[in-house]
Amino acid sequence: MLFTLAPTSGAPRTVDYTLKNLIVAGWTGRDRAAMEAHIVELEELGIKRPKSLPVFYRCSNTCVTQARDIQVPGTDSSGEVEFLFYRGLADGSDGMDGELWVGVGSDHTERAVEAVGVTISKQMCDKPVSSTLWRFADIESHWDQLILRSHAVIDGERVLYQEGAVTAMIHPLELIAQYDRDFCGGANGGGLPEQSAIFGGTFAAIGGIRPADRFEMELEDPVLGRRLTHAYDIEVLPVEG
Repeated sequence: MLFTLAPTSGAPRTVDYTLKNLIVAGWTGRDRAAMEAHIVELEELGIKRPKSLPVFYRCSNTCVTQARDIQVPGTDSSGEVEFLFYRGLADGSDGMDGELWVGVGSDHTERAVEAVGVTISKQMCDKPVSSTLWRFADIESHWDQLILRSHAVIDGERVLYQEGAVTAMIHPLELIAQYDRDFCGGANGGGLPEQSAIFGGTFAAIGGIRPADRFEMELEDPVLGRRLTHAYDIEVLPVEG
């Protein structure tokens, strides 16, 4: 995948990034009351409560896409705005400087299948992501001031679908450290494995989870006055049986 790296100092540059491991973290809320609201929201759709908090789902690396449209089976899928972190090669030879980079993406999920098996439902849909990334070191000191936001076009009307501060989720370094500890045996010193990306979780949808014809997402940095954005259209494929 081609990414534009946009550090706060120096000119943006394009790198050809190889993703080998995709992790989708779920139930990452710091605010247990807000997370409980999201759990209840999903329970109403027949989705079981998670067995642990947070949960780390593994998905195929081919799920990640920068496309402006995706195809989904049936009418029961929906998007979720999330921040996500990437790490390239530790030696920086791939142009990623051996650092963490931040993007915005949508954990688009098949909801009908989610009630049967969350891991399978995560795998069934592409995960659209922004083509521009920020260096985490440039925003780490004011991370808690960043805002996630999504809009959805539903029945021809563009509506605010999600909005909130990233403080709703576990701090990303804590989340990454827990993944390394629990699933990698600490092999990465508390960091993200090379050539990996991890989605950081989300919060409840305004008005409830529902399908849309278009999904627009952004990560806003009000301190530096910039946004990471991406949008995509959703084409529904017929379900014949």
